[in-house]
Amino acid sequence: MSEADTKALIGRYLDAFNASDWDAMLACLHDDVAHDINEGGREIGKEKFRWFNAEMARHYDERLGDIAIMVGEGGVRAAAEFTVHGTYKATAEGLPKASGQTYTLPAGIFFEVDDGLISRVTTYYNLKDWIAQVEKG
Repeated sequence: MSEADTKALIGRYLDAFNASDWDAMLACLHDDVAHDINEGGREIGKEKFRWFNAEMARHYDERLGDIAIMVGEGGVRAAAEFTVHGTYKATAEGLPKASGQTYTLPAGIFFEVDDGLISRVTTYYNLKDWIAQVEKG
């Protein structure tokens, strides 16, 4: 895949996230996508990714801003850096109580692309920063 095509694919994925269009996000993913969850494990496959998105949507309302997409030579790897603007809607297990707190958090995702689809999604953000923001209310 060309670097321009990879950049467009990552852009479609992030645009779908911002539109809460989970089906459009999934359409960007390889069937055996590897999903590395921030400070968590790795899950394999679109169905697990679909379940993860549903859980996230239940607990958080998030939009990404200030998006910068970077693509490595050859278009196989890419990264996106952005700012998450969110609302904590429902308490997630093991995390502080939700009461509609808002937060702003820098974050990033690393991607691998195979056969024109995203084959790896690795997300990073500072969980301690997020917790401090939601605990302040």
